Amino acid sequence: MAFVLLTLVLATSFQVFSTGMQRAGDLEDYARALAVAQSQLAESGVGDTFVQGQTAGQSDDGRFRWTLAISQFDDGTDPSKQVLASFYSVRMAVRVAWQSGSGQERHLDLATLVVGRAD
Repeated sequence: MAFVLLTLVLATSFQVFSTGMQRAGDLEDYARALAVAQSQLAESGVGDTFVQGQTAGQSDDGRFRWTLAISQFDDGTDPSKQVLASFYSVRMAVRVAWQSGSGQERHLDLATLVVGRAD
């Protein structure tokens, strides 16, 4: 009876431990994806003029793929009523995708608004 009880306790402990390790790996991947997304937004947000469009790439190790989209943000206001007509809102959105340790496709979306200067 003691052997059966010990086997059940060890099996349950192993399952809890392996699930915890998998969660820690998922959190590490999420943190790396967030760093990739923030870095792409920071690199693209330098300056005050922006080229609208979409670019894509991957991290140095090839594990994380990113897509960055830059577009003019339309908030619905009348352009003739803008206080500073020489500036406009720019929306920058990045999606980072990767494959988790369990083989599932994961992604993280991050977006921000910046002010651009009209040419």
